[in-house]
Amino acid sequence: MFKFLKNIGPGPLVAAAFIGPGTVTLCTLAGVNFGYALLWAMVLSVIATIVLQEMAARLGIISQKGLSEVIRTEIRNPLLRTLSIILILSAIVIGNAAYEAGNISGGVLGLETIFTIGDLKINGLTINFFSVAIGVIAFLLLYIGNYKVLEKALVSLVILMSIAFLVTAILTKPDISTVFRGLFIPKFPRDSILTIIGLIGTTVVPYNLFLHASLVKEKWNKKSDLHFARKDTIVAVILGGTVSMAIIISASAIQTAEITNAADLAKGLEPLFGSYAKYFLAIGLFAAGITSAITAPLAAAYAARGCFGWDTNLKSAKFRAVWMFILFLGVLFSSLGIKSIEVIKFAQIANGILLPVIAGFLLWIMNKTSVLGVYKNNLTQNGIGFLIWAITIFLGLKSIFKVFNSI
Repeated sequence: MFKFLKNIGPGPLVAAAFIGPGTVTLCTLAGVNFGYALLWAMVLSVIATIVLQEMAARLGIISQKGLSEVIRTEIRNPLLRTLSIILILSAIVIGNAAYEAGNISGGVLGLETIFTIGDLKINGLTINFFSVAIGVIAFLLLYIGNYKVLEKALVSLVILMSIAFLVTAILTKPDISTVFRGLFIPKFPRDSILTIIGLIGTTVVPYNLFLHASLVKEKWNKKSDLHFARKDTIVAVILGGTVSMAIIISASAIQTAEITNAADLAKGLEPLFGSYAKYFLAIGLFAAGITSAITAPLAAAYAARGCFGWDTNLKSAKFRAVWMFILFLGVLFSSLGIKSIEVIKFAQIANGILLPVIAGFLLWIMNKTSVLGVYKNNLTQNGIGFLIWAITIFLGLKSIFKVFNSI
């Protein structure tokens, strides 16, 4: 056990990043609206996350470089390199800004359940006070850099909430045969496609691929450490995915059809916590929001650093400018008066649509002998990787068509 704990790497950070407010919200909505029918989407998401994050970790350890840095150095044609960098930066800025807005909105959902403070009005512009407060906290933690202790405390709160969902899922006494059918028989109930995209987007988070490749080399730098990285990734992602499934199962017992706030979300915890459920969920959402609000801007800064070939100083003005920009956009988007639930849903759908772009670049790099040598993807890894990529493209296109048809 001591040896296992000693070799824990960025895996739990990756899992903590995807068990954010978006996961709690989307999984609850999936359970309320579709019962166990979309559990298969979580199984697909967990498999896809393990496969893609293992590739990102392998790339980081073998090359000792981040994903965007390798892409920049491997594309020889100047025009293609410039277009690729623009595409990656666009995907990261749009995706992370939306994700950051979802993170902050999730934290706001939690705070609004406990406190009632009016909005700020500046020159006729109405700004959500809690969004600004969470943005300021995230800014200070990122700027000072001494956020690791607080992050561990917040991740502990998220883990506590996760255990609560696991216990609650058992207390709801689900029909095991129905659960297994939901896990292994794909179904597409009416109006479920955007929720399916959201579930994939909230689990297979594109920015985690950049974050994992950049952080894993801080922990391991020998090729012999690959098995530690694989075990770290598999255990963390499976645990995170199990929690997400437990949230769907717990939410299936909720009778309310309309979910608009944290109090409605908390009904999934009532079998365990009774009337105190909303306060427990509020703390968990706030913790998840702050934790994810730190990792999203950091990942964007790592991606930009690799794209432009900046030095590795995390306190450099350029590096700070990137995460400040993402944090600002997150606060701005979460303060526009849109329902927090809607912001979170949009963030997960945006991630689901952008995933094929980032995954495509990763698969291309993982087949380059010049980067990975004998550690490049084998036939099986490519087969699974390209199948996952094809599925994400198919679902992303379906969601785009659905959005255009609804306009």
